[in-house]
Amino acid sequence: MRLTTKGRYAVTAMLDLAFHSQVKPVTLVEIANRQTISLSYLEQLFARLRRAGMVKGVRGPGGGYALCGLASEINIADIIAAVDESVDSTRCGGEANCQKHQACLTHDLWMGLSDQIREYLKGITLAELLEKHHVKEVARRQDQEAQRVVEIHRHTGVNA
Repeated sequence: MRLTTKGRYAVTAMLDLAFHSQVKPVTLVEIANRQTISLSYLEQLFARLRRAGMVKGVRGPGGGYALCGLASEINIADIIAAVDESVDSTRCGGEANCQKHQACLTHDLWMGLSDQIREYLKGITLAELLEKHHVKEVARRQDQEAQRVVEIHRHTGVNA
């Protein structure tokens, strides 16, 4: 399966956004700190997510990003697709040219697996993930760790 860092980070960032934007818009710096994803990488991902109509920027003091729709309307497969990622278990990218420009013996098997994975991810929304006890626990832990880093930087005079 070819799900790269881009797709994984996009899902992680969107879940973080869904969790934290319930109160106020979330900055990319906040997501970067909590999820240990580089800010420049997040900027690239959010440009794609914005073009796909999944997130919107909120300007001004206290600005940041928020979901465009409800977390219950955004599924994981759509997030992955928004960042130009595909879920593909074939060697040929689904082109059926895996063996001398023709389908290989197991092409249909790997295409079926790709379809199953895609359907599985389409069936999971951000809201469903937010309801999971483990997700809530991890988000709270990440908040506490990020707050500790901010406090350390504040006491040492280092910018976070």
